[in-house]
Amino acid sequence: MNNNEVKIKNEEFLALYRKIYRFLRNEWDPQKVTLLKNILGDSMSRASEMSEKEREEQLLLIMKTATIIMDEIGLKQPTVGAVFLFHAVTKGHYDISEVKDHFGEEVVTILRGLMKVNEFSDKKSAVESENYLKLLLSLAEDIRVVFIMIAQHLQKMRDAASKDQSIRLALSVESSYLYAPLAHRLGLYTIKSELEDLSLKYTDRETYDYIARKLNETKRSRDKYIQEFIKPVKERLDKTGLKYDIKGRTKSIYSINNKLKKQKVEFEDIYDLFAIRIILDSPPEREKAQCWQVYSIITDMYQPNPMRLRDWLSIPKSNGYESLHITVLGPQSRWVEVQIRTRRMDEIAERGLAAHWKYKGIKEESTLDNWLSTLRESLDNKEDDLKEKLGNFKLNLYEEEIFVFTPKGDLIKLPKGATVLDFAFAIHSKLGATCVSGMVNKKNVPIKHVLKSGDQVEIVTSPHQTPKQDWLNFVVTAKAKTKIRQLLKEEAGKQVDIAKEMLARRMKNRKIEQNDAVLMQLIKKLKYKTVTDFYVDIAAEKLDVNWIIDRYLELESKEGELREVPAPAPAESFVMHSPLQDLTTRDELIIDQNLTGVDYKLAKCCNPIYGDEIFAFVSSQGIRIHRVNCPNAHNLFSRYGYRILNARWSGHSSSNANYSAVLRVVGNDQINIVSTLMSIISKEEGVLMRSINIDSTDGLFQGNITISVANTQMLEQLIRKLSAVKGVKSISRLN
Repeated sequence: MNNNEVKIKNEEFLALYRKIYRFLRNEWDPQKVTLLKNILGDSMSRASEMSEKEREEQLLLIMKTATIIMDEIGLKQPTVGAVFLFHAVTKGHYDISEVKDHFGEEVVTILRGLMKVNEFSDKKSAVESENYLKLLLSLAEDIRVVFIMIAQHLQKMRDAASKDQSIRLALSVESSYLYAPLAHRLGLYTIKSELEDLSLKYTDRETYDYIARKLNETKRSRDKYIQEFIKPVKERLDKTGLKYDIKGRTKSIYSINNKLKKQKVEFEDIYDLFAIRIILDSPPEREKAQCWQVYSIITDMYQPNPMRLRDWLSIPKSNGYESLHITVLGPQSRWVEVQIRTRRMDEIAERGLAAHWKYKGIKEESTLDNWLSTLRESLDNKEDDLKEKLGNFKLNLYEEEIFVFTPKGDLIKLPKGATVLDFAFAIHSKLGATCVSGMVNKKNVPIKHVLKSGDQVEIVTSPHQTPKQDWLNFVVTAKAKTKIRQLLKEEAGKQVDIAKEMLARRMKNRKIEQNDAVLMQLIKKLKYKTVTDFYVDIAAEKLDVNWIIDRYLELESKEGELREVPAPAPAESFVMHSPLQDLTTRDELIIDQNLTGVDYKLAKCCNPIYGDEIFAFVSSQGIRIHRVNCPNAHNLFSRYGYRILNARWSGHSSSNANYSAVLRVVGNDQINIVSTLMSIISKEEGVLMRSINIDSTDGLFQGNITISVANTQMLEQLIRKLSAVKGVKSISRLN
């Protein structure tokens, strides 16, 4: 590191130190702040396992995480104090019992939560199933632990630009699968958007740069349009005497990319690249009235789209979000989204639930209690399938909400798509277990009836009703799914005991001594996945007990014959059989840490080539290798992060290796241009043309050429040669 870099680093360190010091001094006395600084400094100097550079990086990470917590999330001194003390306490340089005396009980509570999560940090990924479970369990202690984790992960993502691709990929998967959904659920929309943008930047730089460049190119015209829209609005608002700010806000690169993919349109065809936000300085008692007053002014000036009205003023979202969203037809007949909210609402929208501490002076329990208690309940049953838990949790993070009413008029929030049975379980587990139908708006409906916002629901029960397996096919809430599984398991357990006793009694009556090994073989032969399923079918009389015993005796008889000892064979007749090898196994890839010789297939959706940045996905059909910028990558990261493995190419690709690639060619329809392209491809060493499909319209030709190449270097070299042909407008590789 040269002198200039050292100077910049020192200046950065001092600026952070001064900012944090001023923040802590607002609430804490100077002795406490000095003690905190000394504890961290002492702990860093004693960290002999770290190099000087690692100490510097760790210290900057701690300080930058603290500033995110202060400035971007808006938490108080105890949370920042916990971040500073964490290293010293976990390394044993400072005892947690001393923390309470010097810094208070709040700091101790947060530290304990952080230490609980840290127990699993030596694993290679925080989104491994077991780690994910422990992380969710830690939510029960103190939600500020999760805010710290999000802040630290955000800083790691900001720093990842200078890291290896494998580190960037791992962090991006964690962002998509865990931290962006958590930030979204906790209302940290700005942080969520940044995590998503950085994930896209690190996994598909080409798309990220394309959208960023397009936004930059259209900035002037966009700003001009925003001013054209805002000017008459400001004139009308000024006459009302309301205090307000009004601004245009461009959507995130990630959300624009989602629109491009979902709507299958060009960048120029996206109409809602930005939203207009009006923020009012309102007294608490006038907030809603003034927001609706602004709504009236806007809709008087511009034609609203009633289908796009979103009223989160009357009933806020469960994460505390309050705002009024309308879409109106602006100048040049362009649809424009307008968001109307107060200063308090805006801070909650930007900082999420953390902002409630500022406005209420206490933790905002009401909006988190239901979420956390449902989560804890779904984690209570240790025997449940872990992937099911994670799936239900993610479903509840993303689903839109509906609002329905009990017969007494109490409001119940449920995810969109919830049924009468979901409602019953939301009220009480016993009500759900005995539910036979529902009365929705005074009309009788079946239990699988899907509810809509505003419905009034009454549950009809029967003491003879018991949960059914098919209920799992239509309920959507985690609480309902978890409870139904638990009740089915309890019922199955009773049935298994009855069936076991019945089989044992019949065998005893026929004077047969039960051999568990033979019985297990029979169960396997009958193609049962579990012993429980076998006994449940006996209890349900799908299997006749006497028929089972007859099959058991046949199998036992065969086993007796097989156990006869064969005659010894002469040594010269012995042939050593080498283990069978799967011809699809290749050693060009290293998967996860240092695994080679693993069977895998290249994904057809993106056709990876030796040299591409790649990752491995553990599918139900085995391991599939995808490019990092595969069109399906984000979906895999966000839904199945626990199945993602690092992968990289090993050594050098074999000259005999053939990887498929499709080139998209666009050019002027000139004489011999296609034959020139084909000639170049045929002369290129190591490249084989497999198919060509060209169409010509209005003086332009465009089409796809499928080739086989050994690596990306060969492919790039070929693309350069083809691009140099006169008349070729563009050549790009298709996913």
